[in-house]
Amino acid sequence: MRNCVVVVCFLFLCIRLSAAQGNISSQWKCEKPSEQHSITVPDREGHSYSVAQGKCTSEKGSMGDDKEHEGTYTEFGDMTSSADQNHGVFVVTLAGGDKVFYHYHGTQAWKDGKMQSASNKWTIAGGTGKYKAVKGEGGCKGKGDADDSSTWDCEGTYSGTK
Repeated sequence: MRNCVVVVCFLFLCIRLSAAQGNISSQWKCEKPSEQHSITVPDREGHSYSVAQGKCTSEKGSMGDDKEHEGTYTEFGDMTSSADQNHGVFVVTLAGGDKVFYHYHGTQAWKDGKMQSASNKWTIAGGTGKYKAVKGEGGCKGKGDADDSSTWDCEGTYSGTK
């Protein structure tokens, strides 16, 4: 009888853990920053440090049954005229109102003041509501659009939702 209880508890735990895991496949359309500040670094021409914040809209993607709605990025950049190394926080608001917090670092290639391509790696550092304990990791590939916005395709995994 004791073995039966252990087996049932183990199966319940496995089912519970598998329900709390998933894949992320998202696409984001991000506006140019609504706020941006930079300070020139006098070591070479075109070098600056920046801080920026802006909004993104989900074109596709969800966490489980919760559709991604919008995101806000806040980032620091080490910029030259042709490249940017950045790190920041991306806060995703899901359709139900819960939030998920992504920490990222990446690079962007620039030409004539416009982003050409970009990539980043991210980790999920929790959230609110049923996503309070969520963890995950993945990455995004981005490209600049003609209207100075950018489009990002992101892939990854997560676990730890209720």
